[in-house]
Amino acid sequence: MPHFPSLPGPIGVFDSGYGGLTILRDIREALPGYDYIYLGDNARAPYGTRSFEIVYEFTRQAVVRLFEMGCHLVILACNTASAKALRSIQMNDLPQMDPTRRVLGVIRPTAESIGSVTQTRHVGVLATAGTIKSESYPLEIRKLFPDITVHGQACPMWVPLVENDEAHGPGADYFVRKYIGELLRKDGRIDTAILGCTHYPLLLEKIRRYMPPQVHIVTQGELVAGSLKDYLRRHPEMDARCTRGGTCRYLTTEAEEKFSESASVFLNSAVEVQRILLD
Repeated sequence: MPHFPSLPGPIGVFDSGYGGLTILRDIREALPGYDYIYLGDNARAPYGTRSFEIVYEFTRQAVVRLFEMGCHLVILACNTASAKALRSIQMNDLPQMDPTRRVLGVIRPTAESIGSVTQTRHVGVLATAGTIKSESYPLEIRKLFPDITVHGQACPMWVPLVENDEAHGPGADYFVRKYIGELLRKDGRIDTAILGCTHYPLLLEKIRRYMPPQVHIVTQGELVAGSLKDYLRRHPEMDARCTRGGTCRYLTTEAEEKFSESASVFLNSAVEVQRILLD
């Protein structure tokens, strides 16, 4: 069993790649005083096409590493990891590893907000193939709001467009229009669309252009940040285990230069990063 430091430490934020940086950005805006470690498993991304078993294994490795680095609380800022690994880690691993530590995801805070947004009670989810296939959003939303109908649409080209810095280029228009059209053809009464992938806020300008004006677009960053703020308020014992120095360390399983280059697309500024190995 791995050994975890007992002293207070930073809040861990994990993603398979770069998209979680959009979540981190909003979390740091809402809670600027805390210390953070961001870990991107960029060498093994994307997770969206991988099996449940592999996503669970990779996510568990990342969570253990963040615990070893002093984190008592880890946010899975990745929809695929939240969909395919969170429940197993919460139910099976944490009780054995350390019952006082916590791992939270991005799907539940998003689902909780939907009831007060949709008027027609018809909701769409735009996400990766892995997240759509997992049915995580429909299951979570129906659990909270049984009267809401949910339709999902996989958008396999959106992540590559963002990661290749083509989000604002003319090539993105075709694929943004295509997937929005496919979603709305499934259900013309949709009045709320969830962007169920942390990369998608970088396409927001084009998504707004092709989404009908009556459809409310829900992005995750602010919701997750608000949910975390509320969680720490309700759990003072966890809040006390989170250090406050306003710092942020960046770790990647890929080459440092590659991460710095791509991270600047998401954060609009250069970052210093350290390469680590996960196993």
